[in-house]
Amino acid sequence: MKLSILIPCYNEEKTIKTLLKKVKSNINPDDEIIVIDDFSNDKTQDILKNELANNVCKVIYNKKNHGKGYSIRKGITAATGDIILIQDADLEYDPNDYKKLINPIKNNIADVVYGSRFIGFKDRRVLFFWHTLGNKFLTLLSNMMTNLNLTDMEVCYKAFRSEILKKLKLEENRFGFEPEITAKIAKEKLRIYETGISYFGRTYEEGKKITWRDGFRAIYCIFKYSILK
Repeated sequence: MKLSILIPCYNEEKTIKTLLKKVKSNINPDDEIIVIDDFSNDKTQDILKNELANNVCKVIYNKKNHGKGYSIRKGITAATGDIILIQDADLEYDPNDYKKLINPIKNNIADVVYGSRFIGFKDRRVLFFWHTLGNKFLTLLSNMMTNLNLTDMEVCYKAFRSEILKKLKLEENRFGFEPEITAKIAKEKLRIYETGISYFGRTYEEGKKITWRDGFRAIYCIFKYSILK
């Protein structure tokens, strides 16, 4: 089965080269990498155009900054693989975990696989207590609305059968993508699995972008897509 890796990217000049090298070492030659640059204003676009032209299958350049959810939608449209996996452009998530994420789909026991930073025995950087508590609260609230028992709804690493993802009508432009996609796959009655992954989180000084405002938007999205739609 062909794998499509979607990498939404915004101002990641410090990590994009290393990240793409790690991605390439964990996929097959027939798999594809799609980078969606969300109108970066650092050197990310220059690196993609001049240094990494032969390292990616396709680069999509947004004409203005829209957000992660918008960029993922662009990547979904362009993807040609049987499985679509989402990868952030920083180094918080380890491509060495790809097999754990896609094997349940390849073995036809899952339609969707979520990574989890809170189960298993993988490496995890110790960082913010309140950020972790916020993630767990959002996951609990999402589970109450969807009747799923996920441990990490907000995780980046999610893998899908391509035909499932392409038929969903996704709307959120920013980080509201995570609760939106969770609510919508819950309504499809799919086979959803979860697997423990490594997590090397960043501080805000190191480039982390999600804020408390995105947390409030996530709460809104949980209710909007679970109940109102």
